Amino acid sequence: MKLLDYTLPDPAMNLALDEALLVAAETGTGGEVLRLWELPTYAVVVGSGGSVVIDVSLAACARDGIPVLRRASGGGTVLLGPGCLCFSLVLSYDHAQRLNEIPASNRYILARLVNALASVVPAAVEGLSDLALDGVKFSGNAQQRKREHFLHHGTLLCGFDLALVAKYLNPPERQPEYRRARAHTEFVTNLPASAAELKRLLLEEWRPDGEYAPIPLEKARELLAEKYSRDEWNRRR
Repeated sequence: MKLLDYTLPDPAMNLALDEALLVAAETGTGGEVLRLWELPTYAVVVGSGGSVVIDVSLAACARDGIPVLRRASGGGTVLLGPGCLCFSLVLSYDHAQRLNEIPASNRYILARLVNALASVVPAAVEGLSDLALDGVKFSGNAQQRKREHFLHHGTLLCGFDLALVAKYLNPPERQPEYRRARAHTEFVTNLPASAAELKRLLLEEWRPDGEYAPIPLEKARELLAEKYSRDEWNRRR
C-alpha cells in the first residue's frame, strides 16, 4: 500500500480522484492506496442513491454558494470542509479475508479505525458503517466496488463547524436506528484530536510503504467531465 496525502482545490475533482484511484488499481496502472485529504472549502456530497431534494437545504446552499455534488459510493449525505479529514482506501479483495463481502469489509476497515483511534477515544461501530463516541457520530463511511478492488472512503470530524451541518443538510431520508431521530446538532461530534494527529494515527495503523505515483489526474479529469461536474449526475434524484 502507498500513501497519497493530496487535496485538490475543487471539491468535485476530489471525488473524481477517488474513483480514478479505484480505476487505476482495477486496470493495473495503480495499486492499493491510502489517500488523506481535507477540503479547504465546504461542499455537500450526496451518496449515489441519495435524494438531493430531501437531504439538502438547497436554498441555504444556493445562498452561500455551497456546491451540491454526488459521489459514486453509497451512504448518506454529508457536508465536507475544513475540520473534516477524509480518508480513502483502495484495497484488493485479496488484502484480507472476505473483503468481497460488503458487511465483512466494513467490519474489517472499521475495526482497524477503532484500533487506530484507541489512544484518542473508545470508538464504537454503529449502524452499518458509522463510528461514534457514546452514540454520537464522528465518522461516516461508504464504498464503491469493482471486480477485483474496492474503494472505501470516510470522514473523521476534528474541529468541524458542526452548526453548518444543520444549516445545509435536512434530516436525512434514511436514518440508522441508533440515531433515534436526533437532530444533526445532537447526533454529530468532533474528535478531540487535530487532523495532523489523526493522520499520524492512520499511518501507524495502515503503514503505507511509500508515496503513491503517478497520480491519475487525467482519468480524474475525464470522470469530472463525464459526471462529477454535470447536473445530470449531481441532481439526478
